[in-house]
Amino acid sequence: MLKAGAAVVLAIALAVGGYVLGAYFQLYGEHEGAGTPTDSRIPAALVQARARTDAVAARAVTTSQPKQILFGDFHVHSTYSTDAFLWSLPMLQGEGAHPVSDACDFARFCAALDFWSINDHAEASTPRRWAETKEAIRQCEAVSGDPSNPDVAVFLGWEWSQVGATPQDHYGHKNVIFKGLADDEVPTRPIAAAGIASDGLRGSVGRVPLLLPLLDFPNRQRYYNFIEFMNEVRSVPDCPRGVASRDLPPDCYDSAATPADLFEKLDQWGFDSVVIPHGNTWGFYSPPGTTWDKQLAGKMQDPARQFIVEVMSGHGNSEEYRSWKEVEFDVNGTPRCAAPTEDYLPSCWRAGEIVAARCAAAGLGKDECERRAAEARQRYAEAGILGPWAVPGNTAEEWLDSGQCKDCFIPSFNYRPGGSVQYALAISNFDDPGNPRRFRFGFIASSDNHQARPGTGYKEYGRLGNTENGGAVSAEWRRRLLGERPAPEPRAVVVDIQEVGRRGFAALEAERQASFFMTGGLVAVHASGRSRDEVWNAVKRKEVYGTSGDRILLWFDLLNADSPGGGIANVPMGSQVRLGRTPRFEVRAVGALRQNAGCPDYAAQALTPERLASLCKGECYNPSDQRKRITRIEVVRVRPQVAPNEAIAGLIEDPWRTFACEPSEAGCVVQFEDPDFVAGARPAVYYARAIEEPSPAVNGANLRCKFDENGRCIQVNPCWGDYRTPKDDDCLATIEERAWSSPIYVDPTSSPRP
Repeated sequence: MLKAGAAVVLAIALAVGGYVLGAYFQLYGEHEGAGTPTDSRIPAALVQARARTDAVAARAVTTSQPKQILFGDFHVHSTYSTDAFLWSLPMLQGEGAHPVSDACDFARFCAALDFWSINDHAEASTPRRWAETKEAIRQCEAVSGDPSNPDVAVFLGWEWSQVGATPQDHYGHKNVIFKGLADDEVPTRPIAAAGIASDGLRGSVGRVPLLLPLLDFPNRQRYYNFIEFMNEVRSVPDCPRGVASRDLPPDCYDSAATPADLFEKLDQWGFDSVVIPHGNTWGFYSPPGTTWDKQLAGKMQDPARQFIVEVMSGHGNSEEYRSWKEVEFDVNGTPRCAAPTEDYLPSCWRAGEIVAARCAAAGLGKDECERRAAEARQRYAEAGILGPWAVPGNTAEEWLDSGQCKDCFIPSFNYRPGGSVQYALAISNFDDPGNPRRFRFGFIASSDNHQARPGTGYKEYGRLGNTENGGAVSAEWRRRLLGERPAPEPRAVVVDIQEVGRRGFAALEAERQASFFMTGGLVAVHASGRSRDEVWNAVKRKEVYGTSGDRILLWFDLLNADSPGGGIANVPMGSQVRLGRTPRFEVRAVGALRQNAGCPDYAAQALTPERLASLCKGECYNPSDQRKRITRIEVVRVRPQVAPNEAIAGLIEDPWRTFACEPSEAGCVVQFEDPDFVAGARPAVYYARAIEEPSPAVNGANLRCKFDENGRCIQVNPCWGDYRTPKDDDCLATIEERAWSSPIYVDPTSSPRP
């Protein structure tokens, strides 16, 4: 009996040992593919009915525009993106794999979009994933019906995700989207961002602890698959340097260190493409003090490709400029903590307050505590985006609302005003004094959803899944992921800013930023038809606009431009004109259709009940015949620099004009002129915002501050992405949904006055 028992124990030990050995040699991981989209047609009559509904609304605001307004999403990730795969794991309350095919199904049956693109991070791409992505997108096109009139038009692209440790070497993220889908219309491989982003994935930071599957054994397979995912990224060899992209081997890893390098490589391919910068105000990876200026110099800007900018996404709004500083720099470029203002508390300054309070609690003298507070402010400033690490043992709540734009519309986290869209419109580059260089962007918005859910903003629900809000599934997993919290110390420590690459995601204020994730925006186009070509042509004309998620109908026209044949002509948003008279404009806007609960019949017929519940979360775009009201139209005027060193704040008038709208579902029409244009004799940029009546939105109040009698935030109630906020709590708060027109750029016929 003993021998038999010993044999059983030995057999178990051998089995366990063999299993652990297999885990060590990473034998259990499986490749997770791009999937296959649902092959079910959306009735053509339904698609036509949507167009008729909008056409009726257009006629109500006295327009007979031949173009139709289509809504889409140009910023979508599947679990072919590393962060998306990471967030899909059970330890982070993930739902499992979200392949490219999920995005196709969601766009068609959940969100009812007219077009969308895939934009997985190029840094995580491999030859196999790129091939499978292309095939999945082509399948999505095939199931969408007649390419000249599809139920959804699809586009292929990637995200170039550059991160720099300092403002000088940081350029930010850009989506690259191509007109064509065939192999001879797109590059053989995506172009990744060289530096911190790709080095982290392909180096030691990218190595997944082999113990991870054993810590969550019932869900072990997904962790094994994640290990396999990361190993595949590292297995692709770097492309040879100094070789044109077209001439590189098909199975290597191509990268570009700067926007100039990216544009050069795209030129080498020669395909029709658009590069869309986004997230330049996102402070969770953009260093304090980052601005657009360096991207307007020389080959860092390619106006033939980079002429559209993302104003808003599920990571918040990037539109508005503010004159306060996150940090200041002396003549040697050394950062110094900026003093707080009435409407902004720098996080570096808050670091000093935290340390001063700890110091006082430790019974140290006032002078010593003031010295330590000043030291903490400086050490935070020198640490850049690693600033919180300078204060040992800090908690997210201790930072209150420091680093945030308090009066911006649903702002991005740790706001960087020098990366705002308004700042980009206001600056000029005078390397050629006789021909100042300026950004002339069209505006879009999109979701940046990482669960393969394009266009999530159609209803405000599903915080987990429809936004990037997420976190540890339990207190134990939080400890494992973030480590033991250091003991709070009454002094700051020195942090090496170059550590940002080694620390990876641990460098970011992941817990605090969870309160700033929204359901995301939409891009709208004024197109002549529904085909991919017609959507693309609208983009190239910059006849595009963005919304915060609601399908607001918006037109913005200059009414008295010079006609090529003589006389006067109307020109739409996105236009660039020269004018010698007072410009006269018209804005027309109609609110979005209110939503019925649940999903329409065609979605329920195409997807199983289980699929509707898991992918759409039981709710789809399901419009009623009633519309939300537009309450006002705001017009922003920006007069770009005409001489070096002009102060930016005085060039941005926001709002320049405001027009109240009658409370009507029929919409709102306003006309206005700029009587200062001719006398000012300087370029001017105009764009319109259409503001809807207040409605609830996920994370609409961000940190949900409690304020004292002076309006200072004294306590926060974050919408935690982890177990601390119930899954069924969508953290709803009232906002005013809106649409941003692309600007109209008006240059004077006379020389600008400095």
